[in-house]
Amino acid sequence: MAQPSSFPNDWIGHWEGELLWYQGAAKEPRKVNMELQIRPTDSAHKFSWQLSYGAKAEDNRPYTLIAIDTVKGHWMIDENNGIVLNKFWIANKFCGAFTVQHSTIIDNFWIENGKLVVEFYSISAKPIATTGGGNNEIPFVDSYKVNSYQRAILSRE
Repeated sequence: MAQPSSFPNDWIGHWEGELLWYQGAAKEPRKVNMELQIRPTDSAHKFSWQLSYGAKAEDNRPYTLIAIDTVKGHWMIDENNGIVLNKFWIANKFCGAFTVQHSTIIDNFWIENGKLVVEFYSISAKPIATTGGGNNEIPFVDSYKVNSYQRAILSRE
């Protein structure tokens, strides 16, 4: 069970672990080192949010976490390259969804038993099927292919 935390202050630090990346019907995941460093900045409303994958600095992503409306749980991740992703604090989880190159990515971050748990789902942005009646009683329903699932459990270093 996720315990309540003060986001992002209780999350500040250097987190490290292994990301398991399941693609399609593959039985074994691809294993990738993952790190997340969260640090305060000179601004009370901004934090450094630096993701790294693979060997040190192999895939380094220095982002900025920005508070938009903390009462409503609204945050943004600025990738510092023109891409800004809206994120939301819901049920003690830091969550978001965005679409890039025909895939929708849903991500969740939360603290559980002192560990930072991270999940990513990659879902095809185009439906693979539409069923239902298309009326008030039975609406049309779109179904989507789930392309991959990633999960990491990170420890504070």
